[in-house]
Order: sequence, then structure tokens, then C-alpha cells
Amino acid sequence: MAHDSTHEGRIAVVTGSGRGIGAAIALEFARRGAKVVCVDLQQPSDTVSAIGADAIGVAADVSNPVGWAAIARAAEASFGDVDIVVNNAAFYPNRSIDDLDFDTWHRTMAVNLDANFLSAKQFVPGMRRRKWGRFVGISSNSVGLPVKGMSHYIASKMGIIGFMRGLANDVADDGITCNAVLPGLTHTVATEAQGEEQRRATWQTQAIQRFAEPEDIIGPVLFLTTNDAAFMTGQALVVDGGQYRVG
Repeated sequence: MAHDSTHEGRIAVVTGSGRGIGAAIALEFARRGAKVVCVDLQQPSDTVSAIGADAIGVAADVSNPVGWAAIARAAEASFGDVDIVVNNAAFYPNRSIDDLDFDTWHRTMAVNLDANFLSAKQFVPGMRRRKWGRFVGISSNSVGLPVKGMSHYIASKMGIIGFMRGLANDVADDGITCNAVLPGLTHTVATEAQGEEQRRATWQTQAIQRFAEPEDIIGPVLFLTTNDAAFMTGQALVVDGGQYRVG
């Protein structure tokens, strides 16, 4: 893959990289010189073959420590120590509070929030030794929007922002930064089900009136994982065409 060299020599883990935003991020990491560990529940073979020799695929459940141990083992065996973790895998069933059961609540928290904690437990020690590391948690701009049926999801996505803020304080002395990126509704297989009318309703509340493409989210994520962003940590970066305005 032809590449820029912003990520030359880096080893990056991207979860939920079988398709959509995760796949787009993984491809761009490789284009910029990184070795990429592509993680999904099923083997993300399409993404891996699109990248080639600079990628490996790992089928793992990111909601438990066993999954993260497997990711670390695979990374080590193929490439070496992990420098960058992008937690992008997400679980987001729509359930109103009347229909939201504890199992769904718990699974949402486990996949969306626990994964960020588990990745830190797995990789902070190595990053500390090397005095360099990057964590990016993919949150969501829905935390500031009147979206129904998503109380569990919004709670988990707010949790990512809180955990990145808190973790940033613990690891800052070791050259490790921790940030959240909050995409708007993005054009992926997951959002295909939405009708044209529903999508238009979203765009009309944005300054940039079009659906976000996965490519729109890549730049900010990649920026946060470079040396250019070494002084940015504990931040929540909103990437949604100007829909959710933070004062």
C-alpha cells in the first residue's frame, strides 16, 4: 500500500474493523505506514485482504479480558508491541426504557465501555515502558441529541468520554494520550436501514447538510494518534458536520 509516513513503525489495534468506520480507519492506518491488527467478532478478512501484509485479523469479543489477551498475543506474534488502540466496536440495539432489559443494558456497557477499560489494562504497561501510546474511544454525538430508545447506548458513549478523561490523568507522564471522537450518524451498512426521510431530518440539523461518510471520521482519529496531537488529551472531539455544538 502506498503511504504517507505519519504512522511509520506504529502498531495499531482497531476494533469493529470488519466494515464501516472501523474498516476505513484500519485502511488509513496502513496507508500511513502502520501495521494494523484488525479486530471484529468474526474474522475481518475483507479489511485484512484490502490492506495486505501490513494487517492481521483477529476474531475476538472485546467485552471480556480473554478477547483482549488474544488480541495482544496475535499482535505480538505478528508485529510486536501495540502503540495505538482505537475502540470502535459498538453494540446499539434501539430499545425504549419500557423494552430495555438488563441483559441488553449490560451487553451495551460491556461492548461499548468495558472494552475501553480492558484495552487500557492490556496495553498501558507496554506503552509506559516505551513512553508512547494513543487511545481513541469512538463515542457518539448522540450524547447531545434528543434520540429516543437509546438510553443504554448514550450512557455507554458518555462513559467513554469520562473514561478517556480520567485515564488521561493517570498516563500523561508516560507519553500516552487518551481522547474520544464523537461522530455523527454515518453512512455505513449499520445505518442503511434508515429511510431517506429519516436521514434528511438528520442532515437538516447539521451545518454541513449531507450524510457523514466513514472517510469523514478518519482524519480526526488519525490526527489524535500522531505526534502532532501529543499535547491533546482527555478531549472529546465532535465530528458531525456541526450538529451538536458544545459550548
